[in-house]
Amino acid sequence: MRVIDAIPGSGQSRGVASRRTTPRPVVIVTYTGVQALDVTGPHEVFAGATGVLAERARPRAGYDVSLVAVTPGPVRSESGLTLVAGALDPAVAPDTLIVPGGSGVRAAAADETLVRAVSELAGRARRTVSVCSGAFLLAAAGLLSGRRVTTHWARAASLAERHPDVRVDADPIWVRDGDVWTSAGVTAGIDVSLALVEEDHGVDVADTVARWLVMFLRRPGGQSQFAAPVWRTRARHDPVRRVQDMIDADPAADLRIGVLAARAAMSERHFLRRFTEEVGLSPARYVAAARLESARRELEQSGDTVAAIAARVGFGTSESMRRTFVRHLGTSPDDYRRRFAHQPERRYA
Repeated sequence: MRVIDAIPGSGQSRGVASRRTTPRPVVIVTYTGVQALDVTGPHEVFAGATGVLAERARPRAGYDVSLVAVTPGPVRSESGLTLVAGALDPAVAPDTLIVPGGSGVRAAAADETLVRAVSELAGRARRTVSVCSGAFLLAAAGLLSGRRVTTHWARAASLAERHPDVRVDADPIWVRDGDVWTSAGVTAGIDVSLALVEEDHGVDVADTVARWLVMFLRRPGGQSQFAAPVWRTRARHDPVRRVQDMIDADPAADLRIGVLAARAAMSERHFLRRFTEEVGLSPARYVAAARLESARRELEQSGDTVAAIAARVGFGTSESMRRTFVRHLGTSPDDYRRRFAHQPERRYA
């Protein structure tokens, strides 16, 4: 991989990272009610990368990370952890501007002084990044108009409703659209920060930082937020819950709408409406999700072929399973297995 180094204060690239003579300034905006991990996760990644580069005799190629706020001093986070921030100076030209999320983001997005400062900082930054609901603050500053972005899956509908000019995709872990990077909830801020380090210094530095942070793996941006075990809404009423239990217990069974409706003792039309209202997914999508989850476990734990697993979990064919994986997880079954399969412990004589 050719490592690209950006000219400070511009969106252009030149040469290799070793030519850089000063650390890259990274500015993380804070405000009352910020999610602490949205701040500390990226901070640790950039600090870690600086340490790796220093060990490789490249201390000037690292990062200079600062926390800033409209009112400098202690900033109380959402969880009660207090952060200490310097003054937010709109005249600064950061290499990377990071805007975290948190329960205080709506108040922050209504703070005209903060919104104006974020807009001005972004205008001078090489790239602008949001973590989780920090996308609301970027949208309020007019920085996401017409762009494809992501945010925490639970906030995506609200972001799309408040900012219809923004193309919200609730599925990926992080999305890059030009010089704007947006990421999903909390730990995804670590993933996108590692991607930024990789862009600056190559995959080896990013992977070394990931190992230092004892991350299980480094997730690509296209991976679904739901690639981890999925939390599914449970229905309020017993007939629909019985159907959910039936699907979860045996995703490979005959789960056509008629079979499911009979299990709930409802007409097909009434069952379809009730299930969708209570679960938030149609029965067909719920079945597909259950089969996808079952296939994921098989790929992680079994050495069987993709075709055998597809038949066993109810997809029927490997091609049907592949299409579902690509559509929902942004990766193929084979690639998923390479990334997530449990490795046997090495034994030494």
